[in-house]
Amino acid sequence: MGHVSALKAGVAAVLALVLTAPAAAQNVPASSAAPAATGGRLRVDITGGISQPMPIAVPVMPTPAPTDTAAGNTQLMGQKVAEIVANDLKGSGLFAPIGPAGIQPVAYPEVTAPNYGTWVSAGAQALVTGFVQANGDGTLTVGCYLYDTYSQSELARQGFVVKPDTWRRAAHKCADTVYTRLTGEGPYFDSRVVYVSETGPKTRRTKRLAIMDQDGANHRFLTNGQSIVLTPRFAPEQQTITYMAYTNNRPRIYVYDIGSGRNRLVVDQPNMTFAPRFSPDGRFIIFSMSVAGNTDIYRIGATGGVPQRLTTAPGIDTAASFSPDGSKIVFESDRSGTQQLYVMNPDGSAQQRISFGGGRYATPVWSPRGDLIAFTKIGGGFNVGVIGPDGSGERVLTNGWQDEGPSWSPNGRVIMFFRTAQGSGRADLWSVDLTGVNERRIPTPLDGSDPAWSPLLP
Repeated sequence: MGHVSALKAGVAAVLALVLTAPAAAQNVPASSAAPAATGGRLRVDITGGISQPMPIAVPVMPTPAPTDTAAGNTQLMGQKVAEIVANDLKGSGLFAPIGPAGIQPVAYPEVTAPNYGTWVSAGAQALVTGFVQANGDGTLTVGCYLYDTYSQSELARQGFVVKPDTWRRAAHKCADTVYTRLTGEGPYFDSRVVYVSETGPKTRRTKRLAIMDQDGANHRFLTNGQSIVLTPRFAPEQQTITYMAYTNNRPRIYVYDIGSGRNRLVVDQPNMTFAPRFSPDGRFIIFSMSVAGNTDIYRIGATGGVPQRLTTAPGIDTAASFSPDGSKIVFESDRSGTQQLYVMNPDGSAQQRISFGGGRYATPVWSPRGDLIAFTKIGGGFNVGVIGPDGSGERVLTNGWQDEGPSWSPNGRVIMFFRTAQGSGRADLWSVDLTGVNERRIPTPLDGSDPAWSPLLP
């Protein structure tokens, strides 16, 4: 049984039983020998499936003076930064990195004066290089340069001053600089994911909240597994997470403070509450609550208060998600007899069904760009799809046995979800872009489900 149907059945059964300091951008001085042109035409076409990712060279980033720092020697860090940049770009499915392993490192003067012939001969259409430098105040500067090897022009240049414990963010920001310049899309690598880490037999799973960078690094557990947890969701400010936990065999909603590790009960009532999500401004939490045999969507202040009921139809209304401007809410309801998608105003008015294809629709979530809603399509299996807010343009993006629980990247270009294996019941995190072609597994120490992607880190 899939997580969505398990959650649906669980609701019915339940009715019966029941970071770091930000990296600062700066301008990095260009060498007088390096062209400063930024009008290059090199571009990745992302409108369709990528049959041939762009070859892009990412050599080890040199250092002007090898220096030991709290994060390691700057010479070794240049290799690690280049590896992260290359892995980010490769993971997008749009680029085929050349290096950093297996190619000759560049000398420091070459950072601003590339030997273009070398990279053209290597088959690279673009070059990403830079440097890692220790500063007198204990910080690090990571320089990042992007060049078009054929036109021999500089396309982008950024520098990031970071504390040693946040050096990985500089690498992600460099990859974001390259990705944004060559695709025209917004950045997304400098972000985090909260999810449910799972272990144990499928009939008795231990589920803990966990958080990590979008590439799986800096992983840590937030809860100890004594209570089953589901549906973690970031607040816009990313310092708190709302989620559902089974406390005394009853679903209840909590807010978890990442910095202090403290939990706070959101709705202090005897009713079962679940499927929480913050409003875009962080002032409210929308959630489902079961009262007298009916499950409806409610809204409550993020700091507490009296819940306001938004839906009144018979059946189960759940999985609500705000549009990015806060003007609409999408949710799923079985009021028509099967799970379908509906849209309403934030006060509950003007409720309108938008899904009319075959099968059932669940777990909708609005894109950060506002143009699409991702959902789980149930019918002959579970798959992730997208649909317009008016119900137009429905497309299914995955073709697994059981793919569900979509969550959007900060730029609205990539969707993370979880895939459950047939038989074993083991779940893993995956991502797919809007073409439905670029699909990849996200590494986690244990099994993983219910991912939620953060906005870009501040």
